[in-house]
Amino acid sequence: MTERANNQLFDAYFTARDMREVFCDQGRVQAMLDFEAALARAEARVGLIPQTAVAPIEAACQAGLYDFSALGEAIATAGNSAIPLVKALGKQIAGNHAEAERYVHLGATSQDVMDSGLVLQLRKALELIESDLAQLGAILAAQAKRYAATPLAGRTWLQHATPVTLGMKIAGWLGAVTRSRQRLQELKPRLLVLQFGGASGTLAALGDQALPIAQALAEELHLALPDQPWHTQRDRLVEFGAVLGLIAGSLGKFGRDISLLMQTEASEVFEPAAPGKGGSSTMPHKRNPVGAAVLIGAATRVPGLLSTLFSAMPQEHERSLGLWHAEWETLPEICCLVSGSLKQALLVAEGLEVDAERMARNLDLTQGLVLAEAVSIVLAQKVGRDTAHHLLEQCCKRAVAEHRHLRAVLGDEPQVTAQLSDAELDRLLDPAHYLGQAQTWVERALAEHFALTA
Repeated sequence: MTERANNQLFDAYFTARDMREVFCDQGRVQAMLDFEAALARAEARVGLIPQTAVAPIEAACQAGLYDFSALGEAIATAGNSAIPLVKALGKQIAGNHAEAERYVHLGATSQDVMDSGLVLQLRKALELIESDLAQLGAILAAQAKRYAATPLAGRTWLQHATPVTLGMKIAGWLGAVTRSRQRLQELKPRLLVLQFGGASGTLAALGDQALPIAQALAEELHLALPDQPWHTQRDRLVEFGAVLGLIAGSLGKFGRDISLLMQTEASEVFEPAAPGKGGSSTMPHKRNPVGAAVLIGAATRVPGLLSTLFSAMPQEHERSLGLWHAEWETLPEICCLVSGSLKQALLVAEGLEVDAERMARNLDLTQGLVLAEAVSIVLAQKVGRDTAHHLLEQCCKRAVAEHRHLRAVLGDEPQVTAQLSDAELDRLLDPAHYLGQAQTWVERALAEHFALTA
């Protein structure tokens, strides 16, 4: 059967192929059919339907048997995807086994099919995201360790501050990845649950067999059975979307840092080079951060989609009009955007190109001013905080006005040389000796990562 044509010109850039396969028409339909097949098995297990009906129903629960274009047209009239699919399923079964057709979809409602099918898709999506996050964490951990002692200028308000290390910066990215992995683990028991409530959530059509069937159905689908159906309680899905939003934002932070470090004026860290990557249609010299663009783009788009999920939470009574419908493409699109962002982050992190010499030169752009705090702190212990601060402030102004290195100015200042020797000044104005706890932060981020991985 044919699948409706999609305009996916940008998919290879913004979305991982394996994630798009989860949420393509084939993936959506198959997930709903998996629910129907499992329902038949569950109802046969408890004796509600004959065992002979199961095989014909299962045989018809293959997405390739259905015309997605026809289903799409029918959805416009039916109002959801389950209604025309169940009708088509019934016709497919009736053509081969009329007796089995009467047992299709027994006791379920359209939203049971769609929501449980969605959860099955989300389980696959979650596996893909967790795998990529674990791989990204491992790469960042190795890079953080590698560059733990490599100094570069810390930047606050986009201006040079005191020195940090590249490893410390990478450890910050790693910590965010680790926390996202923890959040995903924590939400799994709440997210991966069955939706099965029937017409109004009471399963009245199944009588006394309702709970045994629900339990059997959950087991067939390898999902947990929740305390009650959740037709209009959407917090499970929104929580997952919110965590994906955090992942997108953290990856956006990674992309933003990389793009800034790649700027011509900095040129300290680069995405990996590849033929045809990051070029310009007119400027042969360009090396654009095309991977970082995806990370920043996803971080920009996902919050708007997430707001749709939050806006759709106050759903009416036992079944929603319009708010539920607003979710159908929203959460899958968030999954797809995060998947694309993760794939690009993996490429960037793995092939990170670092120019440590340029970092050292950039640290000296202010001719020692970024280390004025280091001198002031030590001098304060000898002459008092206010005096030391004022003295260093005047020396910094003089260094700027005279276009001289701060070390030279301090060496000419009697109030400084009376307290600090040449050796002490040389040490204080060496970035490698003013890195504080940068190494410790790297070690702690690595410990947290490996604790989760163990």
